[in-house]
Amino acid sequence: MSENQNLLAEQRRALIVDEVRRRGGVRVNELTRKLGVSDMTVRRDLDALARQGVLEKVHGGAVPVVEASTHEPGFEAKSALELSAKEDIARTAAELVAPGTAIALSGGTTTFALAHHLLDVPELTVVTNSVRVADVFHAAHRNSGQRQGLATVVLTGGVRTPSDSLVGPVADQAIAALHFDVLFLGVHGISVGAGLSTPNLAEAETNRRLVRSARRVVVVADHTKWGTVGLSSFASLDQVDTLVTDAGLSADARSEIAEVLPELIVAGGSDDPVDETDGPGNEG
Repeated sequence: MSENQNLLAEQRRALIVDEVRRRGGVRVNELTRKLGVSDMTVRRDLDALARQGVLEKVHGGAVPVVEASTHEPGFEAKSALELSAKEDIARTAAELVAPGTAIALSGGTTTFALAHHLLDVPELTVVTNSVRVADVFHAAHRNSGQRQGLATVVLTGGVRTPSDSLVGPVADQAIAALHFDVLFLGVHGISVGAGLSTPNLAEAETNRRLVRSARRVVVVADHTKWGTVGLSSFASLDQVDTLVTDAGLSADARSEIAEVLPELIVAGGSDDPVDETDGPGNEG
């Protein structure tokens, strides 16, 4: 089988990153067997992923990068991670959005995926501090002609971060004057002790403003975010109404989350998303 019949490079590299993170390291010969490609192809993939900062090359293979709490990967680096999980989460989270409502989407690659699933929800007002999210809706407007019902997008303004979020006093002031029905919030890390956290101090303050302005807070985060702690916490878990995550979340983590969150929705791994939480605020 020729290599052009194998997975596209982006998909292949996402699988490599998943394997490295899941196992704590892999060897080149293991990846060649798993992916059905040559040593040279795997080594090129590892070189590309190492340049993005998502893994570290070692003799004969690769290991995860040990990140400091202040490390903030760029949007492109994060886009290569957990692609299928993010797609499952985005598809499921989109079902929580009612036509005609005002919603907010924070910055992040999972909210970026979610934006694509909201293009056909009519009469939305979308507040966002994400340049990437705004571009999704802008492209839809540009390509749609005079189609009615497309979302109205409010872009907050502010200073751009490595993850293409807009933060700082300009963004904070704009958000403070607004009120929305649901906030869909991407996070760097989530844990019982630290709550929701980010390595970027300015982003932490902007996220606090988003949480305060929302009637309902929905965190969209893949399973690798559980237990990760960034430099600055911006919300406790009692400020979160719903967590939408993927089927890679461990049973222990699901039990822990069920104790502290009103609603846990696990996307993927079956035909339908599963609400596994009977936590605080649930009647049964």
